[in-house]
Amino acid sequence: MNPTSATSKYTDLQSKAKDVWKVTWIKRGRGIIGTVFYYLVILSLAFVFVYPLLYMVSKSLMRPEDVADATIQWIPRQFSLQNYDIALEAINFWPGLLNSIIISFGSAFLQVLSCSLIGYGFARYRFPGQALFLALVVFTFLVPPQTFVVPLFKLFLDMGWINTHLPFIVPAILGHGLKGSLFVLIFIQFYSRLPHVLEEAARIDGAGAFRTYWTIMFPLAKPAMLVVFLFSVVWHWNDLFEPNLYLLVPEYFNLAQNMAFFNGNANLNLQQASTSVSSTIGLAPTLQNQIMAGVMLTILPVLLLYMFTQRYFVESVERAGIAGE
Repeated sequence: MNPTSATSKYTDLQSKAKDVWKVTWIKRGRGIIGTVFYYLVILSLAFVFVYPLLYMVSKSLMRPEDVADATIQWIPRQFSLQNYDIALEAINFWPGLLNSIIISFGSAFLQVLSCSLIGYGFARYRFPGQALFLALVVFTFLVPPQTFVVPLFKLFLDMGWINTHLPFIVPAILGHGLKGSLFVLIFIQFYSRLPHVLEEAARIDGAGAFRTYWTIMFPLAKPAMLVVFLFSVVWHWNDLFEPNLYLLVPEYFNLAQNMAFFNGNANLNLQQASTSVSSTIGLAPTLQNQIMAGVMLTILPVLLLYMFTQRYFVESVERAGIAGE
């Protein structure tokens, strides 16, 4: 073999190896940069959502003098749970919790049943006026509820439903209520992607339309059911517009309503009246620590619910995009 050609081949192999090495490191560098950028975005979004929660927890464990002290930002000199004792009584926690559970979980459970049945009918059957009724569903989703609250309030007033839970329960039974049209659209999207062979096999076995829905199609909609249930619970739990419209007696107030009336000023006045003027110097103008404790008590049930259903919720969102035939 010619030494010159051997040297040339060796040089070519070296250059190719260098090129491969450069390409490999360029790809790795791009992958590292992409991963770092991804985590920066995720951490930024996480900070936006976690910061208010950490702020509430920190303030709720502070005494009034710690809140008024500008040198204390996050960690108080002495942790105190007294704020939660005051907030429990101030927001009437246990009756409010019961009312919130009845309104939120009761409406959510009924909306899952009714909206699922309505969505299945729209997705799997053709009937006269279907396009018109579907347009009305979309219309009720687009139009804000504030535009028709006056006739709705008069209707419920004439029926004797004011200061009861019926304005929330009955519309949920009929597939309406808070965001009911959106939940119908979610079920329509889910059922329209299921394969038709399931219904054909059920018809061959002699199952009717409702039995096919209840025994075969409805159990398959668990991902959509969980998404709708959690959304409905959270939206009903945080809603203030409809409860303030239909619930006018404190006996039926939910936690959100009780929290809306709590600002800490009454407790501050009692504290100032029971102590000397010198000992009240430096106290916060409003008892922010008690307010934050009340907020934590108000959102705690929803946080616990999401904590135990987070994994199933994520899986349900992913499985809701199942493809059909």
